[in-house]
Amino acid sequence: MFEYKRLLLSLNATIRYNAELIINKNNDSHLHDEMEKDEKIEGIIQELKSWPGPQISSHKSANQYFHKLVFLADIGLDKSSKSIEQIGNMILKNFDHNNVPCLQMTISEKYGGTGKSEKAWALCDAPSILYALKKMGFNNEKVNKGIEYLVNLIEPFGFTCNVSQALGRWHGPGRKSDPCPYATLIMLKLMNLDPEKYSNEILICANALLELWEFSWQKHPYIFYMGNDFRKLKVPFIWYDIVHVTSVMSQISIVKNDKRLQNMFSVIKEKETNQGYIPESIYMPWKGWDFGQKKRISEWLSLCILETEFQLTTDSS
Repeated sequence: MFEYKRLLLSLNATIRYNAELIINKNNDSHLHDEMEKDEKIEGIIQELKSWPGPQISSHKSANQYFHKLVFLADIGLDKSSKSIEQIGNMILKNFDHNNVPCLQMTISEKYGGTGKSEKAWALCDAPSILYALKKMGFNNEKVNKGIEYLVNLIEPFGFTCNVSQALGRWHGPGRKSDPCPYATLIMLKLMNLDPEKYSNEILICANALLELWEFSWQKHPYIFYMGNDFRKLKVPFIWYDIVHVTSVMSQISIVKNDKRLQNMFSVIKEKETNQGYIPESIYMPWKGWDFGQKKRISEWLSLCILETEFQLTTDSS
C-alpha cells in the first residue's frame, strides 16, 4: 500500500480534512472551515447558489449542478454552513407532489416526451440530489418521503429506468425487464445512508451490480458497459465507473467478502504506485483539480480508493 500518511500533510484543506476523517477518524472542525474557504470549493458553492443551473442536456455532463452538489456532500460540507443551508433550501422548493426533487429538462415528442421544457425528475438525477441533501443534514420529512417514494420503485432485479409523469412515455435505451446499472448504483448509494431500513433493497441492488460484473463482457443493459472505459480510474463520483461502484459497494457489510467485489477491486489495486494512484480518465470541467489530469498522482483519487480499501478490509462483525 502507498504511504497514505502523507495525505495528512497535504497543503490542500479538502485532502487533509478527509484524510484525518478516514485515516484517524478525526473530524477536525478547523480543517472543515478551512476547506469551505478553499478557492475552488468556494467557486462551486457560489455557482450552486443559482440552482438549478443549466437545463439537463446529458445526465453524464460533469457541468450539471447536481453532480457538483454530490461532490460537496462527499467531501463533507453540510448545512452547518450558511451557504449550504441556503442552497439546500432552494432545492427543497423544487420538489414535486411525491416529494421528489425536480430539474428543468426537455424530452422530444420523438422519444415520448412533450417537447417542452418541464420541471421533472429521472432516476438518474433525483437519487443523487436526495443523497446529497440527506448527507448534508437535510434529514427532514420531505427528503425522507422522497427517498421512500423512489425506493418503492424497485423491481426484484434492481431499479429500471423511471421518470416523473411530466416526461411522458420517455424511457431509456433498455428493456423494462433489465436493471439500469446507473440508476441502481445511485439508488444503492442513497439507501446506504439508512442501511438497516433498506437492507433488503440494498442486497437486491448489490447482487444486480455484482452479477453485471460477473458477466461484464456479455451483459450491457441500457448500454452501460463494464468494459475498458469502465475500468479506468476516474473521480469525482459522477457516472458509472469502477472507482464509483467499488466505493458504494464497499459500504455493504454483507458483500464485502464476495469474490466478485474483491475481483473488481483487484483491478484497481493493480494500478497502485508507491505514491498513490494516477487518473486514467478525466472530466474536462474539472481540469484544474488534482484529479483533472492524467500525468501525476491525484491525492483525491488516492484518498477515495484508500477509503474503499479500508472499508473492504475492516471487520464488520
